[in-house]
Amino acid sequence: MLRREWRRKVMQGFSRRAFLAASTAAVILPAMSALAQVAPAREPTMLDALVKAGNLPAVADRLPINPLVVTPLDRVGTHGGDWNSAIVGGGSLSMLFRYQAYEPLVRYAPDWSGVVPNVAEHFESNADATEFTFRLRKGMKWSDGEPFTTEDILFWYEDIFDYDGLNDVGQNHLRAGGKKARFEAVDDVTFKVIFAAPNGLFPLRLAWANDDQTTRAPKHYLKQFHIKYNPDAEQQAKAKGASGWIQLFQREAGLVVDNEFFQNSQRPVIHAWKMAIAPGQSTDRAVAERNPYYWKVDTEGNQLPYLDRIVYQMVADAQVLLLKAMQGEIDLMDQYIATPANRAVLYDSQEQGKFGLYTLTSTETNEMVFQLNLNHPNEAKRKLYNNKDFRAALSMALDRQAIIDTVFIGQGTISQPAVRADDPLYNERLATQFTQYDPDAANALLDKILPNKDGEGFRQDESGKRVTIIFEIDQARATFLDIFQLALPMFQAVGVDVQMRGMDRSLWEVRVRQGIEFDGTAHRFGGNGGIAAILDPRYFIPNTTEALYAKGWQLWYRDPASKGAVEPPQPVKDALARYDRVLGSPDPEVQRKLMAEILEIAADQFYVFGVCLPSDSYGVVRNDMQNVPKTMPNSWGYPTPGPANPETFFKA
Repeated sequence: MLRREWRRKVMQGFSRRAFLAASTAAVILPAMSALAQVAPAREPTMLDALVKAGNLPAVADRLPINPLVVTPLDRVGTHGGDWNSAIVGGGSLSMLFRYQAYEPLVRYAPDWSGVVPNVAEHFESNADATEFTFRLRKGMKWSDGEPFTTEDILFWYEDIFDYDGLNDVGQNHLRAGGKKARFEAVDDVTFKVIFAAPNGLFPLRLAWANDDQTTRAPKHYLKQFHIKYNPDAEQQAKAKGASGWIQLFQREAGLVVDNEFFQNSQRPVIHAWKMAIAPGQSTDRAVAERNPYYWKVDTEGNQLPYLDRIVYQMVADAQVLLLKAMQGEIDLMDQYIATPANRAVLYDSQEQGKFGLYTLTSTETNEMVFQLNLNHPNEAKRKLYNNKDFRAALSMALDRQAIIDTVFIGQGTISQPAVRADDPLYNERLATQFTQYDPDAANALLDKILPNKDGEGFRQDESGKRVTIIFEIDQARATFLDIFQLALPMFQAVGVDVQMRGMDRSLWEVRVRQGIEFDGTAHRFGGNGGIAAILDPRYFIPNTTEALYAKGWQLWYRDPASKGAVEPPQPVKDALARYDRVLGSPDPEVQRKLMAEILEIAADQFYVFGVCLPSDSYGVVRNDMQNVPKTMPNSWGYPTPGPANPETFFKA
């Protein structure tokens, strides 16, 4: 309902200027101390002894002049307690951003209706969206008590984002007109971001998931690893086992690889909880403890967060996690638990485990997206995978209804990765082409491409070698494993030796997210309508690192001269050029028209194929966890449950 209302506003000409005004209305008024509107600041019980012993300043001295006042969803909470969660296997530590570290300059409102101030207490744009001004919170501090100012913002910009050798940090939202944005500090709390061309979607993109790195680079800590500030940085790095200062700096900063950000318990942060026992420091758990300098309070002046710690249990696999959830050992979580197959058993275990289920409204494009590596370094594989008829044949070899009936208990609408049918951007051809189960048609296409077969009936390439495709996936995603168990014999029935290689998420990150030599992979995220489809069109256009099927093309889009960049075909270039115009236009009608053209090109190119549209999902929440919404968007970009203010969750 909320997403449909947001789409309606966008499509009816809700202007960028009006959107910015609505997003910043609460801070356009003259600055006023938020604490003046509530009771005096209250100290978390956990920190009382430290304050009384003189080892920590009083809470009023730890907060900024204008802390952010957060209104709890249901009621004001109490301090204390642990949030029990889990990390499966080696784990994708990017999930930790969702729970404890969603703190960009501006963040999404809980209902995803727009952006609201966060680290920045005020922001505004000039008329053509080429210059944005941000004002930080005066007196705000890092978790070690050091000031957080524009000096940290400029350090990130000048010494990381724009520094040769350290600038491989993505941040496509900071590019417009083919050029990087320019940062200028006005004073210690005010800075400007200046673009070479209009960037009307910048605030919305800044709030996306864990994209905003400007709030994650403490200069006073990181400069010791930077050659510009420490002449001995190279020698120091090699003494610590790194190849050089750049590798050590990237590891300490944690801005290139998500896992590395949470594996450093020494780096100061501005988040509600800071790692005390980082993943990898213990075999059975990781622990994040409250940040004593956290800069938010509730409406009665209680310093947030309410919960003292987040305790992540290290579990071997998704089945162990399911058992823990059934036994009530998980307070709130959905990733790796919320599979269709688990729903019934979790529903039946609610009374025993003293938990309930919350609803996750789907914003993904598909339950699982098959992605062949179109930029494979092997020439023969690259040529084959780039043949649209080959991908179409594999798609038609899938009996999607059988997969839906078995894996999703009959719930799901057959579709390719696409915008939903109820959205104005819906493209029927993109959604429905090659979805029919037709092994005869698949064989006919394959007979033209790979006519020769070996003694076991598998197709051979021109050199007589069996065509084998290995899809490498995160083994903790139980739904993917189930789909592949059904899909593999379907592919093999048309003579293509398709295999699956499951692996721990940490290895998958290295092999697929960072590597280039994999044959294929599978994933499920991306936007399926409205602003989500515009901000995360990963399967419609290779614009970010999330376009795992064409990493070389997205590198070319970001910088044609960058290492690993691969020049895409002209239709892909045309789509990327249109996307630049989408990002630069402040007019929603122009954005819609250009996105419609991009989707037509995507239908022509047929980059990837999928199974079905996701149905609404669910998560597990203990009965004593309070202020947790009953319904949330289900999205990495949102990122669930980050915008719902986890700092206000408490136990009662």
